[in-house]
Amino acid sequence: MRPLIGISCWQNPESLEFFVPEAYVQSLRKAGATPVLIPFVSSEDEAEQALARLDGLLLSGGVDLDPVHWGEEPQRHMGRIDPARDQSELLLARRALTTGLPVLGICRGLQVLTVASGGSLWQDLPSQVTSSLKHDQNAPRWYPTHAVRLANGSRLAAWLGTEMRVNSYHHQAVRQVPPAFMVAASAEDGVIEALEHQSHPFAIGVQWHPEAMWNRDQNHDPLFLAFVQAARSGAGRLQAAAASTGGAVRHAP
Repeated sequence: MRPLIGISCWQNPESLEFFVPEAYVQSLRKAGATPVLIPFVSSEDEAEQALARLDGLLLSGGVDLDPVHWGEEPQRHMGRIDPARDQSELLLARRALTTGLPVLGICRGLQVLTVASGGSLWQDLPSQVTSSLKHDQNAPRWYPTHAVRLANGSRLAAWLGTEMRVNSYHHQAVRQVPPAFMVAASAEDGVIEALEHQSHPFAIGVQWHPEAMWNRDQNHDPLFLAFVQAARSGAGRLQAAAASTGGAVRHAP
């Protein structure tokens, strides 16, 4: 049976339409999942109800996070923010982390996982990190423009190898790593490119856009296959159900 994986939506600020780029959908379909779009939620109850019906959560890329969520004032070079999306995705991320629901964060999604767990971000790499690489590429979306080194012993290294090149479309990035997470990948300039939760069944965030390579020879199929397998196992859904009912958690075999 194909697991249901929710994708956090974008919102067009003019038309107020909810949407996600096709590559997220195709990446999950290719890996054996059925994607479901999640419009914004506005309360813990809504987040609980939405995720209780799903087997996994994909936090998609997008605009900047408001630094108020990690106790800072906005720097001059910070980009556009969407307060309703911030609220929604932080609620969803915290719920998934609490219940053990498999969650994959991509670009902004990594940053949401970071802030939801008590970490912080660089608001603007070019102005805040000396000698940082170009992390907002002017190249086709699928094209990898800089190298990353993946940490020995990390899940990402087991799936993707210890060195690779990635595409890059961000100017915010992880600054303070939250408790329970480990750095799973870094760029040559020291910018954190991936985090993994050390006790959650599957809570991983990457700063690049693996979904943009879904139909390329050089792709990230092993990452999406591992994510879908974690969702298929049912461990996340069982934990979410137990947390909602106060019952014991039973892991799927």
